[in-house]
Amino acid sequence: MNTLTLDVARTIVAAARDHGRRAGLKPLTVVVLDAGGHVVAAEREDGASNRRFDIAFGKAHGAISLGLGSRALMERAEQQPFFIAAVTSAVGGALVPVPGGVLVRSPEGALIGAVGITGDSSDNDEAAAVAAIEAAGLRAQPA
Repeated sequence: MNTLTLDVARTIVAAARDHGRRAGLKPLTVVVLDAGGHVVAAEREDGASNRRFDIAFGKAHGAISLGLGSRALMERAEQQPFFIAAVTSAVGGALVPVPGGVLVRSPEGALIGAVGITGDSSDNDEAAAVAAIEAAGLRAQPA
């Protein structure tokens, strides 16, 4: 598999929501992007707060833009805040450097997309993304 199809993206969204329910998380918003940064699927659960799509998109978009999970981007922001500020501007503001943006790799290791999740703590958002990606038979790269 070298692309992230709509069916796979829907599987990821469903698995993320299922993980959230089983873990007792707050309402989640899940965004799945392909390797080009295009939205393939997105869902906002009932009760998710305003602008959660933008946050989830920013987590995934930042990850795919720099080839690093958003946890690694957070660490980079702590070390190089001016670089992250410049990149955020360069990508039109769509970069949220906190955990919850996870790169998606094929079983063979090819980069095929990213998932961004928001709604609970950043660590829980990231855990939901990793669980969902793995449930789809793919490899998750959170950092």
